[in-house]
Amino acid sequence: MTGGHEFVSLHTDAQQPGIGTIWLSRPPSNALTRQMYREVAATAEHVAAREDIAVVILFGGHEIFSAGDDVPELRTLSAAEAATAAAVRDAAIGAVAAIPKPTIAAVTGYALGAGLTLALAADWRVAGDNVKVAASEILADLIPDGAALDRLAAAVGPGHAKDMVFSGRFVDAEEAAAMGLLDQLVAPDAVYDAACARARRYLRAPAVAVAAAKDMIDGRCDADERRRRYLDVFAAGTTV
Repeated sequence: MTGGHEFVSLHTDAQQPGIGTIWLSRPPSNALTRQMYREVAATAEHVAAREDIAVVILFGGHEIFSAGDDVPELRTLSAAEAATAAAVRDAAIGAVAAIPKPTIAAVTGYALGAGLTLALAADWRVAGDNVKVAASEILADLIPDGAALDRLAAAVGPGHAKDMVFSGRFVDAEEAAAMGLLDQLVAPDAVYDAACARARRYLRAPAVAVAAAKDMIDGRCDADERRRRYLDVFAAGTTV
C-alpha cells in the first residue's frame, strides 16, 4: 500500500505488518526543497496518527539518503524567504523527531548537510558500511541552522561537531559509527532489510508507553509532564 505526495510517500507492506516507511524520492540526490520539507512534515504527522503503524522507517531509496538542501533553490531566496525556508526545514525535522513511535533512518550512499540532520531526527540510524556523512553546508558558504547544530552536537559532542561543521569533510561509515552518528553498519544492499529487522524488535511495545518514554528521553517534558505521563502509562497498564 502506498500513499503520499510528489516527493515523499508512506509505504506499508502486508509482509511487514506494523512497519511504515516514509520514502524520500527526488532523484537523483533527494535534495531537500521547501516543498519536500512540507511533504516530510505532513507525512510524519500522518504516520504519527496511524494506529496500524507501530514503527517508522525513514528511507531515501537504495542509492542515496539525501544530499541535503537544494542549494541552487536557496540561492534564489531573499533574506526573508530564507528565514521562512529555515522555519519550514525546522518544522519538518521537528515533525520527524516528534513521531511518538520508534523511528529508524535507513541510510544509503550519502547523508549530507540537512540530509544528515534529517537522519539524526530518527531514534536510530542503520547504514551501509560504504556511506559518507557530512555537515557539508560550509562547502557552499553556509552553516547548519541552530536547531541542526544542536542536534549534531547532542549526537557527537561539541568537539566533533565543530570539526565537521568547520571543515565540511565527508566522514566514512566506520568513523561516523565511532562518533555516534550511526548505530548499525551493514552491507550496502542490506540496509532496508536491516532497518526492518530492527523495527520488528519494537512492534509489540505498548504505544502509550513508547510515546511517553520517547518524549521524556528526548526532553520534550517538564517535571510535571513527566509525572503525568508516567501515571498515564501506569493507568493504561492496570487496565490491560
